[in-house]
Amino acid sequence: MEFRHLRCFTVLAEELHFGRAAQRLAMTQPPLTMAIQQLEASVGARLFLRNSRGVQLTEAGQAFVPSARALLEQAQAAALQARDIEQGLGGTLRIGFAGTMLYRGLPQILAAFHAGERRLRVVLRELSSSEQLVELTRGRLDLAFVHTTRVPPQVSQIRVSRQPFVVCLRASHPLATRKRLRLDELAGEPLALVSRQVSPDYHEQILAACAAAGFVPDTLHELQHWLSVVSLVAQGLGVALVPQALHQSAIAGAVFVPVDGEAPNYDTYCLWKADAGRPALEAFTQAVRRVAQGQD
Repeated sequence: MEFRHLRCFTVLAEELHFGRAAQRLAMTQPPLTMAIQQLEASVGARLFLRNSRGVQLTEAGQAFVPSARALLEQAQAAALQARDIEQGLGGTLRIGFAGTMLYRGLPQILAAFHAGERRLRVVLRELSSSEQLVELTRGRLDLAFVHTTRVPPQVSQIRVSRQPFVVCLRASHPLATRKRLRLDELAGEPLALVSRQVSPDYHEQILAACAAAGFVPDTLHELQHWLSVVSLVAQGLGVALVPQALHQSAIAGAVFVPVDGEAPNYDTYCLWKADAGRPALEAFTQAVRRVAQGQD
């Protein structure tokens, strides 16, 4: 059974006339007759009756019509999907991201990519940087937005953004009305930050910045997400150094004050496997580059 046989069958089933069906199919009647005979031999049943009253579907032919149409539609859909994927217009992109990307670039990148117009399914997964590296290496992510430079050598990368850390305080804190703060003014305060396991780079950088300012925090509250850090501070349970973009989180009770002097920068990188060779992936990384250039 061939798809050309099914096409001939469905057109003849609609026209119930060999001449009109052959005309629609841009062929002559003898090849159409041969195609129907070959299809009937393949199916093992007569599909049409020809008599003085014209052409009629047999009971078997009537039963075969919906299945034949479904097979042709599936074949057409499969061909369209293959062409879309080849042109970067279809398929699935699995994207990992850390939570702060919601306030620093990810919505803009998705808008620049126009995923909806591409009929492309985009799946977002919020993961820590270390978790994303594992998933990317194992092929369960196509792209990762991470906050670490400790990446495998086989991946490509773009720096999406760089932003300073700022001091996060409860709105009622005595220092909350200041225009700028030195880090040493946080000495003696409980410090909230993401855990070393979640973000080893920035955990170490924050502690190093405190040490450079001349103090070691007495108490550390280690959390899994930056939003959790801001929420804890808003409840008056500590102070923190957080990426500047988190002021967009609008968590009630938290204020953000720039650092006076040296402070770490919070860098975001987009990673993907260099040998992926997928048009959709290449198109997405182009959107990342456009947004990254706009944030420099």
